[in-house]
Amino acid sequence: MARAVWKGPFVEESLIKKVENQKNESNKKPIKTWSRKSTIIPDFVGTSFLIYNGKNFISITVSEDIIGHKFGAFTPTNQFTGHTPADNKAAQ
Repeated sequence: MARAVWKGPFVEESLIKKVENQKNESNKKPIKTWSRKSTIIPDFVGTSFLIYNGKNFISITVSEDIIGHKFGAFTPTNQFTGHTPADNKAAQ
């Protein structure tokens, strides 16, 4: 079920504070976050984030194209390793 329009997009408050603080600083280190459920808003454009996928941090730089998506959409949490060897024999 989608979020109600009148509520607006969900973004962690601490994440908004970190982006505002970074805009005032000259040092542009990526912002570490564990909030995969946060929506990317226009204020984040040009900011680099390190998003945790459960094992390591994946680097993402926000551009105009990904506004409105969730951070979790760009950090896969599982990796497809292939089918069983028996399936490969049947395909030959």
